[in-house]
Amino acid sequence: MLVCMTRSDLYIKPGIIIPEHEFEITASRSGGPGGQHVNKTSSRITVRWQVDTTTAIPEHLKERIKQKLHTQISGDGFLIVHNSTSRSQQQNKEAALENLAQIIRAALHIPKKRIATKVSASKQEARLQKKAQRGSTKKLRHKKISFDE
Repeated sequence: MLVCMTRSDLYIKPGIIIPEHEFEITASRSGGPGGQHVNKTSSRITVRWQVDTTTAIPEHLKERIKQKLHTQISGDGFLIVHNSTSRSQQQNKEAALENLAQIIRAALHIPKKRIATKVSASKQEARLQKKAQRGSTKKLRHKKISFDE
């Protein structure tokens, strides 16, 4: 399968690329310090992505995303990311999209199952021998000394 990716498409992981047209990107005035520059430029970027209607992700992975990110998904099904760290609108857009990609990657990550292991018999025996040796050393220190002459 050949996937044609434009510069603005969002790469998540092999086989999953979200096309640019699925994002709603808006700019607004950024808050915080910055003087007159903040008051007259719209450098804050908001990226909205609707999980339910995306065509880039299979259904079983959509369910996983909705389950993992249920606290971050709005009531109408949008995953919303804001960024206003830079004075540049373009840098904020790139940072917001990368942040969105990281959030989605984290939600799609399936941790490896832990395989329970047992301590070998020889290691257990060695540990018990060491404990016994340490105990006998301590016992020798507690020897009562009598001064009967």
